[in-house]
Amino acid sequence: MKGLTLERMAAACGAKLTGALEGDAREVSGIVTDSRKVEPGFLFVALSGERVDGHDFIDEVFEKGAMAVVSEREIEAPGPCLVVKSSREALRRLAALYLRELSIPVVGITGSVGKTSTKEMVASVLSQKYRVHKTEENHNNEIGLPLTVFGLRDEHELAVLEMGISDFGEMSRLAEIARPDVAVITNIGMCHLKDLGDRDGVLKAKTEVFDYLKEGATVVLNGDDDKLCTVRQVQGKSPCFYGMGEALPPGAVYGKKLVFADGIENRGLNGIDFNLHLPAALHRVHVVVPGEHNVYNAMAAAAVGLALGLSEEEICAGIEAARTIDGRTNLIPVRGCLVIDDCYNANPMSMKAALDVLAQAKGRTVAVLGDMGDLGEQELQLHYEVGAYAAEKQIDVLFAAGSRAKELVRGVTDAGDGTKVYYFETRDELTAALLPFVRKGDTILVKASHFMEYPKIVKALTEQALV
Repeated sequence: MKGLTLERMAAACGAKLTGALEGDAREVSGIVTDSRKVEPGFLFVALSGERVDGHDFIDEVFEKGAMAVVSEREIEAPGPCLVVKSSREALRRLAALYLRELSIPVVGITGSVGKTSTKEMVASVLSQKYRVHKTEENHNNEIGLPLTVFGLRDEHELAVLEMGISDFGEMSRLAEIARPDVAVITNIGMCHLKDLGDRDGVLKAKTEVFDYLKEGATVVLNGDDDKLCTVRQVQGKSPCFYGMGEALPPGAVYGKKLVFADGIENRGLNGIDFNLHLPAALHRVHVVVPGEHNVYNAMAAAAVGLALGLSEEEICAGIEAARTIDGRTNLIPVRGCLVIDDCYNANPMSMKAALDVLAQAKGRTVAVLGDMGDLGEQELQLHYEVGAYAAEKQIDVLFAAGSRAKELVRGVTDAGDGTKVYYFETRDELTAALLPFVRKGDTILVKASHFMEYPKIVKALTEQALV
């Protein structure tokens, strides 16, 4: 890994280097926090977690050929050790050092809803011109972002990094690593309210990224968001806005949208067609992934493409090539049914967007929903509102589990629009009742916050004979 010698890493981390040979100029070949992933020449960063302490595996990783370790304790190790006060801080500093050494453009993506889908769309667009490295799985936090950065290699020309937060200060720590050339904020929603308080708090936390942009960076914002449309300038430069239609929303302080869309034709689960207005021309494009919210993802990706020099033809080709990933509106045919796997995580905005997609399905619609976490004092009311929304969208059946999901159920039943409701205390009880309930022609949405472990429901459904 370019520039990552023991001495440079120790300097970057403020570490005490022990056990190293004088003049050792070797560069580590990889950096990991999981001892099972250590290979010869790697640096192992020992993290102390709630269940596992990485320091317990230091001897083991040296046996596997590790070049060195990062440790919060001074120990007698069979190889070089970088002793630090905080392994987590060392991880961040090493990632920042490595990214500076590579000196490639970075796109940083954040927002309350749609970060991952937008990241996938942006990566698809930019891949039309660049060799792109992007965030994989859920590696968007203070451990995941550095690990994503360490996956960069010489062949990569650009990095697309997702940045997820839940409290003040986290974005500053992430952005200090990424130093984006292009920063995207998808929206400001009702999430992480336990720590951030309200949407103004969410806006404040997300926009911490502005303090760590590279000089001359481009900021891309959803111009239809009532909070983001009030951002006038960042580092003396006006943001690039995108949104539905050319007209500006109430409260907007900007002059026009760089990118906008209209002429939407919703093809249900077969995706969306729409007019994409770019500076030079209007283009008719198709997004394979269902849900009108994906038009916003496409517009964000188009604005990023323009900022990084892609042609409008390349941008449109990248939008049409974009696909989804597991847990993100992933359509899975099972037993003559269709499962919409959208259960990576959930908040009120994403729940309602997922119900919009389900409502487009033909045949019986079944929403399998669970608790949403980290919503603060408003959590019960927000669950109730999602339940009422499911009834409004005329979803045929609701299966729900979890203590907060009782309010989902109450929201549905109070609406009295005919949605059948089945409530269970636990996910396992729900699953046992759901499997024999589904029938050919059903479309089944599975969604809840990550701690509910609803991917296990998807797994139970898909273990049936596939069609």
